[in-house]
Amino acid sequence: MQSVRDRLEATLSRLAGRTAGEKVYTKLYAEAARAAAAAADARQKAGVSLGPLDGTIVSIKDLFDVVGEPTRAGSLMLASAQPAARDAAIVRRLRQAGAVILGKTNMTEFAFTAIGDNLHYGTPGNAADASLIPGGSSSGAAVAVGEGSSDISIGSDTGGSVRIPASLNGVVGFKPTARRVPLAGAFPLSATLDSIGPLARRVADCAVADAIMAGEEPMALQPIPLNGLRIGIPRGVLLGETQPEVLDAFDRSVRAVEQAGAYVADLPIDDLIAGMRSATKRASIASMEGAEVHADWLATGASAPVDPHVSGPLSRALTIPASAYIRTIRRRTELVAAMEERLQAVDVLALPTVPMVAPSIAAMAGDEELRDRTEGLLLRNTQVANQFDLCAISLPMPGTKLPAGLMLVARHGHDRRLLGIAVAVEALLGR
Repeated sequence: MQSVRDRLEATLSRLAGRTAGEKVYTKLYAEAARAAAAAADARQKAGVSLGPLDGTIVSIKDLFDVVGEPTRAGSLMLASAQPAARDAAIVRRLRQAGAVILGKTNMTEFAFTAIGDNLHYGTPGNAADASLIPGGSSSGAAVAVGEGSSDISIGSDTGGSVRIPASLNGVVGFKPTARRVPLAGAFPLSATLDSIGPLARRVADCAVADAIMAGEEPMALQPIPLNGLRIGIPRGVLLGETQPEVLDAFDRSVRAVEQAGAYVADLPIDDLIAGMRSATKRASIASMEGAEVHADWLATGASAPVDPHVSGPLSRALTIPASAYIRTIRRRTELVAAMEERLQAVDVLALPTVPMVAPSIAAMAGDEELRDRTEGLLLRNTQVANQFDLCAISLPMPGTKLPAGLMLVARHGHDRRLLGIAVAVEALLGR
């Protein structure tokens, strides 16, 4: 069996071969990772284990504090920020569990936007085809897992930032219920919507990482039998404008689950989505809360160039009065309660994670109108889980030329149950 240190060295030498063009990682911790890998090997030799994550190679989004260095959050403005005084809560928990932290992964500036491009640190090419967008904002996180340079990547998800790149790169991405995992030491975008989630090749790996970050004892994940499971399909606005290839794969996946004994029925939620769209018509919750985070430089001017796709929406949101923001949050609370009631009828919702496969980086750079339209479609399905305070997971769907994801969505706090359902669906689709 290959040692952790040997696996790490193979990865480091692969990454060293592309130093000049490195866009997936913004920082590698080669020496610290070597020390952690050697310690994991020594424990293994002695028959001692810190648990299921011991010796696993993990990457973290450049949104999380690592002691002694600035947290850049994909921005030039923070490149010379004060070094972090301590590790983020999740980084500390991962280290204590024996994770070998390889490095920080690239992301979109300030975790805003879903395309996955970064004007300052380069755009990581999609793991399936480097000419295609990775999806964002956890762009490097998904590519790292997809290309095999990390076993597990940790990202953040405010409107789909874990699940969008997971879908486009053909990996698993889990968005837990917000506040299940502590946000201490994570650069904020939206206090209401932010959540921290893992990406990996298997549901079981996501479940282990999630449990450790949430401060729980990682237990072996028990698949929940699909026979008798109630699955709701939110036909309507969330299935519109879906590429035929993605829709075919989705229909095949749902049929397979139905043949395994699940009850599949339409569950309309268009009225609740319309309510949320109406409540956030003037500005999204993420942009209003993000505008507060960045209020100082938005008012005085940035000290370094900022992507206009980021500064534009934040500047506009800064002009929204407090009364409108409070009204939006109040209305959201009502809609969250209505969705909770609606979802009592099913165990999970199933829908395509995003309605498309990854378009080309060149097409997004060359056509503003197409980029805006694409961004809206990328966020459309995933943001429902954040807006309505739910948990969700994206699984790769078989039978597409380019990666596409199946998203399962469950009620607030039903995270472990969702993971148990997901591991059963994963086994079924993988056959």
